[in-house]
Amino acid sequence: MLKFVKGNLENIDGVTIYPIISLLIFFVFFVLLFFWVITAKKAYIQEVSNIPLENDDTTNHNTIV
Repeated sequence: MLKFVKGNLENIDGVTIYPIISLLIFFVFFVLLFFWVITAKKAYIQEVSNIPLENDDTTNHNTIV
């Protein structure tokens, strides 16, 4: 199976650039995500962390259908 894929990829011109581009995309994404996490306001983090604990009266989870 690997020989089949490798054989087809060897025939494509410029195929060596795709792994480099994908590595750069993932690296930039995680650097931006890390920067966002570091610069996020503490109040926003606290507010978002309490969302699962808030009581929502619009839905009734105790009714059995």
